[in-house]
Amino acid sequence: MSTGHELVLILDFGSQYTQLIARRIREQGVYCEIHPCTRAFQDLPRLKAVVLSGGPDSVLSDDSPAFDERWLDVDVPILGICYGMQLLAHLRGGRVGRGERREYGPAQLHVAEGDNALLRGLPSNSQVWMSHGDHVEVPPPGYGVVATTPTCLVAAMASEDRRRFGIQFHPEVTHTEAGTALLRNFLFGACQLGADWSMGSFVDEQVASLRERVGDQLVLCALSGGVDSAVVAALLHKAIGDQLQCFFVDTGLSRKGEREGIAAEFSELNLTVVDAEARFLEGLAGVEEPERKRKIIGEAFIRVFEEQAEARDDIPFLAQGTLYPDVIESVSFKGPSATIKSHHNVGGLPDDMRFELIEPLRELFKDEVRQLGLELGLSEERVYRQPFPGPGLAVRILGEVNKLRCDLLREADAIVDQEIRAAGLYRDVWQSFAVLLPVKTVGVMGDERTYESVAAIRAVTSTDGMTATWAHLPYEVLGRMSSRIINEVPGINRVCYDISSKPPATIEWE
Repeated sequence: MSTGHELVLILDFGSQYTQLIARRIREQGVYCEIHPCTRAFQDLPRLKAVVLSGGPDSVLSDDSPAFDERWLDVDVPILGICYGMQLLAHLRGGRVGRGERREYGPAQLHVAEGDNALLRGLPSNSQVWMSHGDHVEVPPPGYGVVATTPTCLVAAMASEDRRRFGIQFHPEVTHTEAGTALLRNFLFGACQLGADWSMGSFVDEQVASLRERVGDQLVLCALSGGVDSAVVAALLHKAIGDQLQCFFVDTGLSRKGEREGIAAEFSELNLTVVDAEARFLEGLAGVEEPERKRKIIGEAFIRVFEEQAEARDDIPFLAQGTLYPDVIESVSFKGPSATIKSHHNVGGLPDDMRFELIEPLRELFKDEVRQLGLELGLSEERVYRQPFPGPGLAVRILGEVNKLRCDLLREADAIVDQEIRAAGLYRDVWQSFAVLLPVKTVGVMGDERTYESVAAIRAVTSTDGMTATWAHLPYEVLGRMSSRIINEVPGINRVCYDISSKPPATIEWE
């Protein structure tokens, strides 16, 4: 927890939008952290506000999440969103009713007459985004209704004297037209916060923290060439200089030309290239299940680094580019809920790992990491490079992974990248890549029958990777990709385009 900034504490009740609340608050220059709703009350230094997130449960259920009611007595403003609003009403003497049906989607918000800190300056009518079942029927004593919708008579409530606010809609999503203005009213009006969070301040704090933690010891850095590991390397190099030992492990699962590009660009960072292709492919031989692939790759990475450390007097630290979305997709804030997938640098690490991990980006979203990279002087080409999964091509090859299939996908993927760049779309999409499917189809090439593999093209738009929409690429771009892949990559005779969004799909296929 950063002790140098004013803190907004978000208590997470399991909403799919909780991380967006954090992003929206940080975008305003305010530091915030997400903690589980089950966290016991603690008098936190520099605490300036509490946000109660939404969630899928009902406050009227016997098995609703445990919550320490002392959080509602803190002498700072509180904003309850959706479930958080219902909880605030339920625990403070209001009445919550069960909805006959779930309301999900847009609604028209009408702001009541009169002045209040939360809705000050907002249009009298605007679109908001609803996602709830239960609703507040009667606000608690001392609270007034400050906004309604045609289907929700208490869409927002406020107790101005106690600085308590509740809203039934989600201000953090882009579908809520005045959502940012509402959050700014809460942060800078009700809470009187002073926007002291920036990537510049983050750099200063992390440099001091890393120097204190590392001392005169050495640190290994898993440098893949992607923006995350590049920013970690730049940050560590700024903090500890030549104590940083960077390694690029050539797993045989990288993009075309990756090894050569890394060696040329990062040579000044004490870079060692480790040829481990045979080792990784041998470990993946015959393995088709995605989670096993990730576990195998994660453990192989660690073993390679352990060997490198032993050859250099047992370097104690391993730095990784783990981000906040990696953590929240692998570890539930509420305990035993389902894991979507483990990330090789979170859920894929072996229990007997001998390194102490350094993960300076662990609490940052991708857009914040890009800002940090620019702050550290990295090039825009490096900073705005599209994300590439830690397990590499292994999670884009459905079914067995071997050198032949890696080479096929590598060539197809390079064509997708080239065409996206040539069309001027590289910065418009979050990720664009090829996937190799575990099926073969009949085709005709040169008047001869073929029976070869199928490739899929995946391109999505997003801001943080938590949600994504399939990119509406121009037909002519897709046509060029398909034609080139089929003609230039022997072994692929059919190309498909993935039009699935996240959720329900994930960005990567595995």
